[in-house]
Amino acid sequence: MSDKNEKEQGDPAGSTMMFRRFVADNNEPDAAPKRPITPYVLAGVGAVLAIGIIVAVVVTWS
Repeated sequence: MSDKNEKEQGDPAGSTMMFRRFVADNNEPDAAPKRPITPYVLAGVGAVLAIGIIVAVVVTWS
């Protein structure tokens, strides 16, 4: 147990260097780009406006 502690204290950058090497060698593909949300927001706003206009016309003619 004490040998392990002495080894870790003797090379404080060892784990950092191993991590950097792991990250550099990692060939994991990049994540797929996110789809834009703007068209969905605009479609929702348009639907709400259309319903509002229909309700306003029905209330006005009633």
